[in-house]
Amino acid sequence: MKLFNEIKTILLDMDGTILDKYYDDYFWEIYVPQKYAEKEGISFDEAQRILFSMYKTEEGSLNWTDVDFWSCKTGLDIFQLKKEVDHLICPHPDAEEFLKFVNSNGKKVYLVTNAHNKVMELKLKKTGFDKYFHDVFTSFDIGYPKEKIEFWKRLKERVSFEPDYSIFVDDTEEILHTAKLAGVKLPILRAVSSARSIPRKSKHFLTIMSFEEIFNL
Repeated sequence: MKLFNEIKTILLDMDGTILDKYYDDYFWEIYVPQKYAEKEGISFDEAQRILFSMYKTEEGSLNWTDVDFWSCKTGLDIFQLKKEVDHLICPHPDAEEFLKFVNSNGKKVYLVTNAHNKVMELKLKKTGFDKYFHDVFTSFDIGYPKEKIEFWKRLKERVSFEPDYSIFVDDTEEILHTAKLAGVKLPILRAVSSARSIPRKSKHFLTIMSFEEIFNL
């Protein structure tokens, strides 16, 4: 029997996994520094240097994706800026076909993301993908980022999924390691998080270029 037929639950990351991560990369690396430079009266390069240092300090914490936190930190209305460039929100080309297929095959599909709730809602509204998920969980709902084992412990309390019959797809290896520690049978790395990024191959996890590869497991 194909492994795919045994799978009951599919856990999916959002940014870089079902959505092209270029929107986020452009926003934090280019757009926010541009606006910050204008506000502070400094050069773009200096704004990038200051902001990238701030970002690094919060990496791996809830603050990392908290738009309200970054609004306070930068003096910019981060969520408003997010909406100003929401035309860049774009699914990976194979994402919707995959979501339709797994739903039609009776799989339970959950979105698990570190994104702030406001941003998650903006992206799901923009793509229309909310209809494909049985439920959605953000790190802010759970109280921990996905990098922490506590996230997965609390997720298991909220969703009655069987780890042995579940897969989890993400574009970040650190998160996949944590999911594996929590008992998820098959963590899978999405090799290309953005159409502008270079494909990566994991030494530790099954790596896919396309969701179609999951059908053939």
